[in-house]
Amino acid sequence: MGKLASRIKDAAADIFVRAEQRGAFDKLPAFQRDLSQYPELAALAANYPTIREECLALIGGGVRIPGMEELTSYTSGGIHQIAWKSFMFKSGRFIDENCALAPKTAALLARIPGVYTAFFSVLEPNQHIKAHWGYWKGFVRYHLGVVIPDNNRDEKCWIRINTHAQARGGDKAAIEQGEKYFWHDGDAVLFDDTFLHEAANQTDQVRVVLFLDVARKMPWPLALLNRLFLWIAHQDKSVKEIRRNATIKAA
Repeated sequence: MGKLASRIKDAAADIFVRAEQRGAFDKLPAFQRDLSQYPELAALAANYPTIREECLALIGGGVRIPGMEELTSYTSGGIHQIAWKSFMFKSGRFIDENCALAPKTAALLARIPGVYTAFFSVLEPNQHIKAHWGYWKGFVRYHLGVVIPDNNRDEKCWIRINTHAQARGGDKAAIEQGEKYFWHDGDAVLFDDTFLHEAANQTDQVRVVLFLDVARKMPWPLALLNRLFLWIAHQDKSVKEIRRNATIKAA
């Protein structure tokens, strides 16, 4: 990320954290199961069978889905060194080549305002995404269970969040006091990824969720600032690099 964008990000991030502390917008619980504040997202769960069908066709059809570590040098290393792949629909703007491979899902996403990132998050068997913090309070993260091994009968696919551990660079061991959510096919949840969180697929099958970053609902002055920063950030070369590297190449 460029120096100017990075400075703006740090300043705006501090403003959003302070605004949340003052009650300018709601602090999310570990997992927000009531999505009524974001009614536009309901179309995704309502069309879960269609999304699942397209996803299964992709992962079973010989399409090479790039690993997270391949997307950009900005995200390489650390949590991205595991077997975790991304079929990217949108990073700032839609990736037309990818959308053509799952057109019904892409069409659903195109009708939802405020989506900045959208992809099938493909976590291979027996993988653990280590505890880490996200970067941007101006997003809420959405997960829809798409391909969950045995519909999580044995509760081996999960994400855990500690809402009391927000300071980046804090004690990652605090994740042990977090709350777990177990994905299920067709179920959706929202959360704030700036809280310390980890995830795992402890099965011998692949796990897929539809993963979105959506602009957070805020009072209009903060919403305007959020949109301004996100516009600046998505002009950055690192985002363009993600789109380029995430594009599925023809066989």
